[in-house]
This record gives sequence, C-alpha cells and structure tokens, in this order.
Amino acid sequence: MKSFVSCLILFIVISLGSASCKKSTTVDPATIGNWVTRSTFDGVSRSGAISFVVGDTAYIGTGYGGNAQSGGTAQLGDIWKYDIDHNYWIQRASLPGIARREAVAFSTSTKGYITTGFDGINKLKDTWEFDPAQNSWTQKADFPGTARMDAVAFGISNKGYVTTGNDGTDVKDFWMYDPATDTWTQKTSLGGTKRSGAVAFVYKNQGYVVSGTNVGAVVNDFWMYDPIADKWSEKRAIANVSSDTYDDAYGTLIERSGAVAFVMGDKAYLCTGISGGTMLKSVWEYDFATDLWVIKTPWEGAERTQAIGFTLKNRGFLGTGRNNTYYFDDFREFFPSIIYNAND
Repeated sequence: MKSFVSCLILFIVISLGSASCKKSTTVDPATIGNWVTRSTFDGVSRSGAISFVVGDTAYIGTGYGGNAQSGGTAQLGDIWKYDIDHNYWIQRASLPGIARREAVAFSTSTKGYITTGFDGINKLKDTWEFDPAQNSWTQKADFPGTARMDAVAFGISNKGYVTTGNDGTDVKDFWMYDPATDTWTQKTSLGGTKRSGAVAFVYKNQGYVVSGTNVGAVVNDFWMYDPIADKWSEKRAIANVSSDTYDDAYGTLIERSGAVAFVMGDKAYLCTGISGGTMLKSVWEYDFATDLWVIKTPWEGAERTQAIGFTLKNRGFLGTGRNNTYYFDDFREFFPSIIYNAND
C-alpha cells in the first residue's frame, strides 16, 4: 500500500511540474514579429524621403542627406526602385523639380506622384508625375493649398489625396487630385486636430490618418476617410483616455510623430518615430476589425525618425531615417506572425 501511495504522490508531483512548464511557455506579445535584413539602400543615407508603389515595384527618393554625407547637397532629388524578387536597388530618373525633403507621394495603378516639401529655404507646392514605363517625369498642376512640408498623402481608386502638414503653422485642409483631368478639388477637412508629421495608410479603399504633432505636442486622435461619402469618422484614440480596459496598455506609448506605417493583410503597423524628444523603435499593430492596437517586436535597427515604409506584395518594409545627425541606409522586412529571431 505504501508503494502505491508513493507512486501516486510521485505521479501528482510530476503532473504539477508538467503543468507548470506549460504555463511558462506563454509568449510575450512584444516578441511576436521578426525583422529580417534586406539589401542596404544604394543611395545616400537620408531622412524625410518619400515612397510610393506602382504595381509590384516600390520607389523611394528625395529627402535630406546632411551636408557631410551628400557631398554638400543636403536636399535630395534622386529616385530609386526596389526589386523585391531579386532584393536590389536600381536608380531611376531624378526628380527634375527642386530637390526637397519632407514631401509627400501617392500613386495610381500606373503612375507615381510627388508634391509639396521643403528645399531648405522655402516650402513647396509643385507636383510631378513619374511614369515607370518611360522612366520620365512630367510637371502637373500645382497643389492648390498652401505650400507646406511634413504632410501626408494616399491614393484610392486612381485619385490622390493630400492633407495635414505645416505651412508655418500646422494645418488639416484636404485635397483630392484627379490625374485624368490634372485637377485638384478641395474635400472635407480632416476631423479633429491639425497636425504635421503624421502617417497615412489605406485599407479597403478607405484612408486612415493618425499620429503627428500639433504645436509640438503629440496628438492621439485617429481618423478614417470614406471617399464615396466624403466623410471622416473618428476611430479609438491611440492613448489611454477611456474608462474601459482595452486601452490600459496604450499609456502614451503609441503617440508619436515622424513614424512609418504600412498595411499587411487586415492589419496596419505603426513603427519608429519620435515622442517627447525620444527616438523610438517600438512597433504597434492595428486590427481594422476590432479597432484595437497590440504591441509587437520592436524595430531591430537603431531608434530613428523620418524613415520610410511601404507595402509590396503584401509585405512590409522599413528603412532610412535619422537619429539626430546620423542618417541611415539600412532596410528590413517585417514578418508580424513569426517569433523574434536575433540572428536574422
């Protein structure tokens, strides 16, 4: 009988130990997501560049290289395309207009567009169209709002949209560009706070604008635009401002400016940026279905602001940017469902 009891006790101890081991395998959500190094950008290291995607090809260009790193020319006008299938960069025709930083870009199914920005002295409003098939640029109708920098733009159904930015003060007027007629039309202004240094992205033919600063203070309101109704709808704030528990983990951790955003599947990702003078590398995932954010594995490069990001073949990429006076040319791809691997 003693032998049976001893065996029973031993079995219980082993079982408890096994259950304990299973509990300890819970995965920290901040380690879900993996960044994999891709080909270093071939151009000058820079911040405040633009990116746009036409078909299965991404293009980046313009920006600020810093005098020391760009042969004395701080503002840049060069354009590069990324070949995702072969993981390399190819230089294309440079922007024939004024070299600039903190411009915006959007695209249609066949063309890319650049407008606004800052040349180091003046804010700009000229607009340029890039034809990838011809590797050529054509000047288009000027942006009709005030000349500005640090705005956001997105493309929906072969139309371009530009809003926010700084023309000497932060603004939030909203304009649509129709390439078919080369005309701009003012639309309903962004709801909520004026801002600059925000991000914009598109999901299911609706535009989203979030983050940024107003008079130097980060903002937490988040807006969605329906182009059919010409209407903005407010989403949940990106800070712990409600009496519910869903945003308890947000704190002030999502708020930032100079960030990067891209969309993969049914999720958007907000990465890097600056908040309160602190450079960031944190990454937050937004679920369009639930209107909620969760933290993911941080960006694996150095903390930075004014980087660029894009989605290509439903794959998210981030690179360039600056940390104070240091400028970057590294690029990485994000895999949101893979456990972090320090060796990638």
